[in-house]
Amino acid sequence: MGVQDLATGLLRMLDPETAHGLALDGLAMGLGPKESRPDDAALAVEVSGLKLSNPIGLAAGFDKDARVADALIDCGFGMIELGGVTPLPQPGNPRPRVFRLNEDRAVINRMGFNNRGLDAFAANLSRRRRAGIVGVNLGANKEAADRTQDYVTGLTRLWGQADYFAVNVSSPNTPGLRHLQSEAALDDLLGRLQVARDTLTGPRAPVFLKVAPDIEDAEAGRMVEACLRHGIDGVIVSNTTLARPEDLKSRHAGETGGLSGAPLMAPSTRVLGWFHEAAAGRLPLIGVGGIASGADAYAKIRAGASAVQLYSALIYQGPGLVALIKADLAARLKADGFASVVDAIGTR
Repeated sequence: MGVQDLATGLLRMLDPETAHGLALDGLAMGLGPKESRPDDAALAVEVSGLKLSNPIGLAAGFDKDARVADALIDCGFGMIELGGVTPLPQPGNPRPRVFRLNEDRAVINRMGFNNRGLDAFAANLSRRRRAGIVGVNLGANKEAADRTQDYVTGLTRLWGQADYFAVNVSSPNTPGLRHLQSEAALDDLLGRLQVARDTLTGPRAPVFLKVAPDIEDAEAGRMVEACLRHGIDGVIVSNTTLARPEDLKSRHAGETGGLSGAPLMAPSTRVLGWFHEAAAGRLPLIGVGGIASGADAYAKIRAGASAVQLYSALIYQGPGLVALIKADLAARLKADGFASVVDAIGTR
């Protein structure tokens, strides 16, 4: 057992939120893995102008305050997504608010956008030194009078500091936030973001919409068309789910919050397929939900994702998982006769 595996095992013996804080502290002290090997050329892919050396990304939620961007890049991700960050600091929901479902290889969280706000986030991000693709997940304050304006504020404040932005209207843990996915509200939000982007100077960073998995087939098409109308560069499919599969075994299965991890793999991939069909090549997609292996990443890519993101599996398998997934994915591509990730997208 390696040092990273041992550390992951020890952290799993602690309260989940305490363990998360210690993991961040360890990365801040330079104790994380450092992937120095170049990525297999077959893994390179471009997403909305972002040139990734591999398609394996870190999903939002791990580093909400941009404390350890450099250490996360060192883990070997093709991109990392920091946040979600809201304009004003907020404590989030009362603890306990994170639950490991060990028997199900899953997690339920009801964090509620706990973070230190844009100013602290921007200050931390300004200390970034490593090259790598870094995105920002934008959220809205729970008590905001105009939540749409919160997204505009975040985009404007951090413009020029990030390689891309994700508009998170799909967290289940801020009451009413998912209403922003409704037709009129989404048009208003994306339209106001489009106006704001047009006033900003410097390189044009891509903006992605992050959606919930708890939608109907027809809603995917509606959201795709809204994105195209307002210049959104892609869709991240998906956030955590409010659904509870009947076969969950953990005693925590009834906890309130968003479910992530292995049980989300199949439903989120199904929704990804809906978006792939609706987009018909007009928008790139990033697949999220339940990825814990090269086989999972490959399934998302073949379902239509240009890149993927993971988080929950790291809780169970540690940061060394990134290198394992990359190696397995490269082998699967070659075994099936694909010269690159690009050739495999949407071939399911």
